[in-house]
Amino acid sequence: MGGTMDETVKVLLIGNGAREHVLAKTFMRAPEKVALYGVMAAKNPGIGELCEESFITPLDDLASIVAFAKRSGVDFAVIGPEKPLADGIVDALAEEGIPSVGPTRELAQLESSKGFTRSLMERYGVPGLPRFMILKTEENLQKFIDGLEQIVVKPDGLTGGKGVQVQGDHFQTKEEGLAYAKKLIEQDGKVVIEEKLVGEEFSLMTLTDGRTIRDCPLVQDHKRAFVMDKGPNTGGMGSYSEADHSLPFLTAADVRKARRINEKMVEVLYRETGKYFKGVLYGGFIATKDDVKLIEYNVRFGDPEAMNVLPLLRTSLVSVCRAIIDGTLRDLEVEFDHRATVCKYIVPEGYPEHPVKGETVTIGPHDADLYFASVEKKDGHLVMLGSRALAFVGVGATLEEAERIAQASVEGVKGKVFFRQDIGTQKLIDRRIAHMQELRGE
Repeated sequence: MGGTMDETVKVLLIGNGAREHVLAKTFMRAPEKVALYGVMAAKNPGIGELCEESFITPLDDLASIVAFAKRSGVDFAVIGPEKPLADGIVDALAEEGIPSVGPTRELAQLESSKGFTRSLMERYGVPGLPRFMILKTEENLQKFIDGLEQIVVKPDGLTGGKGVQVQGDHFQTKEEGLAYAKKLIEQDGKVVIEEKLVGEEFSLMTLTDGRTIRDCPLVQDHKRAFVMDKGPNTGGMGSYSEADHSLPFLTAADVRKARRINEKMVEVLYRETGKYFKGVLYGGFIATKDDVKLIEYNVRFGDPEAMNVLPLLRTSLVSVCRAIIDGTLRDLEVEFDHRATVCKYIVPEGYPEHPVKGETVTIGPHDADLYFASVEKKDGHLVMLGSRALAFVGVGATLEEAERIAQASVEGVKGKVFFRQDIGTQKLIDRRIAHMQELRGE
């Protein structure tokens, strides 16, 4: 997929969250001339401003998306959310000769089927595999659960991050977990049971053309709604990355192991399917007292993690996408600035369980990068739609500087909102470090 700097590159961008807003901004600062064609389920005002044309449609309406892509004459597509990937949007676009940065429906099972991923890891000896079992009947359910100290019960398919239940968080006794597992078997025909892993979680997003991998800086997300990791799980209240592209609670060996797991997974996907995974392989890992384990795979950029790594990308995103599609990533050095980032999400009061909706939010002066999520413009005002609303990302030479920028920016927001003040702070990071030292007996 060649081209000159003078030609306009037409990019189809699918999705309407903050993740897609940062993708749009990153495309617009590429040296190439870029025209964006946005497909959104609801109009994101930030993305809309950057697009040559926007098309509003449900993201599962593949036929309409493909028709819009053909009509617009796009060169390639970039898919933000997981659902269109699981539905086969890449396959549908490919039938019309439009390549994508994102896996085919078969390869997207890595995220859309937890059983697929665990079975693949077991069959090919991919490291980082916890003890697990996929069960389609209640037979052996009790026996397997009894053999584990604590358990995690997972639906096999996509649940928007809401279906996984962990002992000690969502339920207290194995009996409660057993009841939930039986309900999932009745509902879905199968359930995945795993051992509960104790440690510190982190994200490694790897760019790949199915043969070569290029790693993004490591990021740590914060799922809990309230400070010091209290309250219900959310889509992610914010995240941070360090200037050295590692994280302070990880060893060099931890990082090598996570990278090796992603590298091995790219290899085995081709061996299993005969198809190259082209896009973002996002491993959600946990460092335990013994080893690094894989919690789950996603097959696209994370939200909020994309907002930590893409502002640091020095290489043209157009060049990265072309190399992924053409299978020439080995010829491209993908560089990221050695700076720290802190992302803090503004969310509506009551989020995630009973969020207020339709409330106006006002943005004050800010030095952080701003990305729109679940908001719309009405009569010149920004209105929250009930989910994560605005993401502010501080970028600095040090984590302390990045956190200070992000915090000052979120404090300037007015409305019925809240945010986590502790993300990226030394106090919280010291807790992470102490936790790993305690687990490892250091």
